[in-house]
Amino acid sequence: MTQLFRSLIFVPGNNSRFLEKAKKIQADVVCFDLEDSVPNEEKISARKLIKNALKSRSEYSSSIFVRINSPLSGKIPSDLKEVVQKGIDGIVIPKVNNVTELKKIQKILSSLEKSKKLKPIQIIPSIESAEGIVNSYWIASFGKRVNAIVFGIFDLLNDLGVEYAKDSPGVKYSRYKIPVDAAAAGISAIDGIWQDLKDLRGLQKDCNFGKSLGYAGKSVIHPDQIPTVHKSFHPNKTEISWAKKVCKVYVESTKKGKGATTVDGKMIDEVHYKQAKALLDIVK
Repeated sequence: MTQLFRSLIFVPGNNSRFLEKAKKIQADVVCFDLEDSVPNEEKISARKLIKNALKSRSEYSSSIFVRINSPLSGKIPSDLKEVVQKGIDGIVIPKVNNVTELKKIQKILSSLEKSKKLKPIQIIPSIESAEGIVNSYWIASFGKRVNAIVFGIFDLLNDLGVEYAKDSPGVKYSRYKIPVDAAAAGISAIDGIWQDLKDLRGLQKDCNFGKSLGYAGKSVIHPDQIPTVHKSFHPNKTEISWAKKVCKVYVESTKKGKGATTVDGKMIDEVHYKQAKALLDIVK
């Protein structure tokens, strides 16, 4: 456990006003988007806007991820070349179908990290296809970079040829399978979005159901959904225990003049310490 994933909010990368407003969003993960919310003709300008936003990383309280374009889009090399820089915590990869796609992306990431002298960034694959559902355990257990997977409902419905409904039986198997595979791989699962912004009662019910399936949090599309989501996915005993351990070990490490250290065999640094402290503040 090295990250809270109660809420992951997508922020259109082609909207400078939204990128600025995201500094005040209290989601666990703020994800600048280069994919669905950005028209094809605005991809280049969106990359530049996100690149500039990452220079102001210290002004954002959340973890900062970037959702790049899908493996089949052909745009990933250009996306990563612009957004992999100091200030980014990780990337969300949409429409991941198999580990072969992840291997290609990791190769690009490793090359960029080496040339820019950056530490390895995290990867959150989004499962949005029938093939992805079949391979979700292998995707979840791909490597140390992957610490969560996302369930993407709408593209999956399209892939299955099923019309959207709040309780669509066509998607139940997939929604149930994702958190099981994530748990088996030792990582977190993030549930799909709730589309009806006005139905907070429905969102609450959906969050509670997602938590009962084993999800650690939920993707959100508007800041107004965050309080409801956070209320549902309150830190559990394991997360609280991890946070206490991180705070203790990191403080002891800094007293010795060190920065990064390890907890349970995993590297932690100031970012993890802040996350752990924030979690304990939530519990209090």
